[in-house]
Amino acid sequence: MIDMNGEMKELVDRSHADGWSCTVGTSDKDGQPQLSLKGSLMVFDSETLAYWERAKRSALENVAENPKVVVLYNNMDDKIRWRFYGTAEVHESGAIRDEVMARTVQVELDRDPDRLGVAVLVKVNKIAELSGTVLQER
Repeated sequence: MIDMNGEMKELVDRSHADGWSCTVGTSDKDGQPQLSLKGSLMVFDSETLAYWERAKRSALENVAENPKVVVLYNNMDDKIRWRFYGTAEVHESGAIRDEVMARTVQVELDRDPDRLGVAVLVKVNKIAELSGTVLQER
């Protein structure tokens, strides 16, 4: 069971403000990896992460080709490091896109003044520490 409530939700949701933009790992259909910093990453609900994809470059292309992703939360001060493994889906319009945009930190929205971005949801299947210790799994 995945349940990102309490401390996990609080820390992930304020990661950008704390100076720890999360890193999203994607790969294309051939397995070529890509890492992208996402300052808008948030806990969407107890088992789903979300972010505002404003750049719309290779990370978005990769998710369309291969929806399996990993998200790294790395808080250097408190030495809290989590990997979230999941499956991504893109929402180019509609209520989910609007909700993610409304919940996105202002500094990220300011970088997308025309609001051309899309919402990406990541249904989390496993959460592990950097050591490999599994904290939660579906």
